[in-house]
Amino acid sequence: MSQTTPLSNTLSSELTSTLRDAIITGEIPQGAKLSETRLSKELDVSRGPLREAIRRLEGMNLIQHVPQQGARVVTMSMDLILQIYDTREALESKAGSLAALNMSSQEIDQLHRLIDAQSKHMRENSGAFIPAESDYAFHETIIRGSKNKVIERALLRELYNLIKMFRYQHEFARNSTTNSLIEHRQIVYAIEQRDSELAEVTTRRHIAHARERIQRRMQQQEPLQ
Repeated sequence: MSQTTPLSNTLSSELTSTLRDAIITGEIPQGAKLSETRLSKELDVSRGPLREAIRRLEGMNLIQHVPQQGARVVTMSMDLILQIYDTREALESKAGSLAALNMSSQEIDQLHRLIDAQSKHMRENSGAFIPAESDYAFHETIIRGSKNKVIERALLRELYNLIKMFRYQHEFARNSTTNSLIEHRQIVYAIEQRDSELAEVTTRRHIAHARERIQRRMQQQEPLQ
């Protein structure tokens, strides 16, 4: 039975991060086969840590094993994207409800700082959209504030990788609309009031609106492969 060492774990983590970023940005395209032989040569690493990194990426839902083909990068079909947002709506609305009960005042202050920064960005850029990274930070703060590790893992370790991959590779989905800022304020208000039901409703509505916008834009464009 092989044993992992701290060094091999560190290398596997680094490889996981490198490959994850390459998949999310499209540097490794959707549907591409991950050849251990080719990647080990390109990255100048042994097969063991690479195999572990690929296993971790599979756990993040970024790759899947196809019978008789091996590991391939997931392909983002319209059905998959809408299923992701349906699942996100269910889990994140519950996270919002729990956040209203469990977030610390310091975490709520962080939400206010994020919203202030988003508002400032929009004022200084003629009503431009909220940058994707700022939007992620807002939602991730609430998810962690729920203090539910199962929901946190399902969203941040698994679902959000696919969301980031989709949004990065489709320009129309990268940034949030002006209405998103208003909805962010409504969510924070509910959390600050410790109103778990209102927090759940406002979060659910916010994610549902995002799903509806994405579905409309996807239907206007060429069908996803």
